[in-house]
Amino acid sequence: MADNDVAVYDPENIFAKMLKGEIPCHKIYEDGDTMAFLDIMPRTEGHALVITKEPAVDLFAISAQGLDKLMAVVQKLAPQIKAAVGADGVMIQQFNGEAAGQTVLHLHVHIVPIKEGVPVKPHAGDMANADELAATAEKIKAVLEG
Repeated sequence: MADNDVAVYDPENIFAKMLKGEIPCHKIYEDGDTMAFLDIMPRTEGHALVITKEPAVDLFAISAQGLDKLMAVVQKLAPQIKAAVGADGVMIQQFNGEAAGQTVLHLHVHIVPIKEGVPVKPHAGDMANADELAATAEKIKAVLEG
């Protein structure tokens, strides 16, 4: 699909299935409008995704109110995730369209904690160990509930 084509939202995409509880994830946060969970192919320890509950393919398909809510959660969670994993900085990424690297056509924002001197793995790389992800999720949730 060319980037100027409008993608149709698929209510059976993997993130939609996570929102419906049909597919498990390492959830770290949820409210009425968003959900955050760890990326199963993390670029760094604590790499999380924040998704909207609004059925939007990308940044251009979401309502202004939905985008406000999504970004408010990114702004809230990013420093807490950074603290939980002892990172020095945070990279925020958001991809629109397959040509730009979007692999799931459901609007989501990446929170990627960065530690000085620790390499960042490639986007959509290797799957992480489920036990390690669970331990990281618990570490982050402890800070969020703190």
